[in-house]
Amino acid sequence: MKQKLFLLMSLMVLVSMLLVSCGGATEAATEAATEAPTEAATEAPVEAYDGMVSEAPNCDYGGEFLRIEAVDEYTVQFTLCYPDPAFPSKIAFTAFAILPSEYVEASGGAGDLLTHPIGTGPYMVADWVRGEQLVLTRFDGYWGDAALTPTLVFRWSTESAQRVLELQAGTVDGIDNPGPGDFAVIQADPGLQLVARPALNIFYIGFNNTYPPFDDERVRQAIAMSIDRQRIVDNFYPVGSEVASHFTPCAIPNGCVGEAWYTFDPEAGRALLADAGYPDGFTTSIFFRDVVRGYLPQVSNVAQDIQAQLLENLNIDAQVVSMESGAFLDAADSGQLDGLHLLGWGADYPDQTNFLDYHFGSGSSNQFGEKWPDIYENLAAGAQLADDAARAPYYEAANNAIRQHVPMIPVAHGGSATAYDAAAVGAHASPLGNEYFAVMEVPGQDTFVWMQNAEPISLFCADETDGESLRACEQVTEALLAYEVGGTAVKPSLAERCEANADLTVWTCYLRQGVQFHDGTTLDANDVVLSFTLQWDANHPLHVGNTGAFTYFTSLFGGFLNADE
Repeated sequence: MKQKLFLLMSLMVLVSMLLVSCGGATEAATEAATEAPTEAATEAPVEAYDGMVSEAPNCDYGGEFLRIEAVDEYTVQFTLCYPDPAFPSKIAFTAFAILPSEYVEASGGAGDLLTHPIGTGPYMVADWVRGEQLVLTRFDGYWGDAALTPTLVFRWSTESAQRVLELQAGTVDGIDNPGPGDFAVIQADPGLQLVARPALNIFYIGFNNTYPPFDDERVRQAIAMSIDRQRIVDNFYPVGSEVASHFTPCAIPNGCVGEAWYTFDPEAGRALLADAGYPDGFTTSIFFRDVVRGYLPQVSNVAQDIQAQLLENLNIDAQVVSMESGAFLDAADSGQLDGLHLLGWGADYPDQTNFLDYHFGSGSSNQFGEKWPDIYENLAAGAQLADDAARAPYYEAANNAIRQHVPMIPVAHGGSATAYDAAAVGAHASPLGNEYFAVMEVPGQDTFVWMQNAEPISLFCADETDGESLRACEQVTEALLAYEVGGTAVKPSLAERCEANADLTVWTCYLRQGVQFHDGTTLDANDVVLSFTLQWDANHPLHVGNTGAFTYFTSLFGGFLNADE
């Protein structure tokens, strides 16, 4: 089923959504055009639409966008520097949601934008008590199907046991990521339901190659050979998990082409570490955030096991360092972690560009330090091709280069789940981790309470990468396109359709008319141009955000415009 799903996704990308239909004037209209002007026709013409345009002087700056233009009030055109068959999948992602230009300008690109975003979604922000809960209420002016439940409450707990206890007690209606030991408990409880989530994720142990001794490739390779990944999966992961042979899950086309990862061989690892000049090991740190993820269900336990393996197999003395989630992500993204770090990734859309380009492309973050041309050049070539068979040689070369350079160690594709009250209607687990609560309800209740692993960092998801923030944003803000509820196929959203020219370098999106934002303003093409431009243009006055990193944009669309100014 997974393969069929991704083949369907690829097909949808290739046909570029929907076809334009056009028709000629009717006979009556032709006759009317020859008649004398009516009184209405002699009135002053409607003022022309003042459409925004953002453009680069050329493509030398290194990014994907060349021009973004509001052609008219309801038409936006993206001109790219190179073909991008995954463009619809990318712009469907929550990070590229459309916000009202007037509100964004008033916010200065930060401020209320981080805590009280104005979107077009089925829910709007009512109250956020930091450290306690986020309350969303149904938006009665929503353009689509109204949310089934009037009030949606987000709560959080890092402890999976607490989430399960609250679900059993009825104080919450749904939870994310029950612990591996709780699967059987939930399945045996007639008052609960467990919904499995496909393992479209990766947990990895990362290095930054700008810090000694990790600047020596042999050191990274030695550690890669000396971590028993099967032991980690067997001891700390639920049913449905598997040891990763490659960074990308094999269910994604070309995810597992190229050589499989190193087998567990600590003797070879010790010899290689000695060759690198560390026969007696060294001291370092293991950085992590104590936030449960589908890719890492028992965080501190896994950190301690890796610590024990490093000491036992390589005489590497590693101190475990737990960091606050936002600080950890910022430090990793900016390349400030000088030891090993534990991170992972869940699919945003089912394509290699989402996994490999985000982490190892030329526009990726500084998480792993200096980038490798034999990785990012192959990724760039593969990303511009639509046919999976034609892309395969480039991804094979990139995967082999990743194996050689070891920017990280791929450990596991983690099985995970959501769990709900047995009476909950519309309950599901999204393979992308973006559960959509507008389709959920517990009959007889006017409030649905969801408990996830952590509090959102902010609700301006153009500048966030954590799943808790993205899931909350998904209920409030919307992008031009969207993913099917509980699936990965792309469908229309704020755009009724997006079409490409023959070589996939010009994408034209036609907006749904009459869509209202939560503040009563109406969606138009300028809102789209500004929402993209404030991310794209590093010199734009609204290019502020939470940290200013806008990591998804650079990772998926290349470099910022005016990055050096």
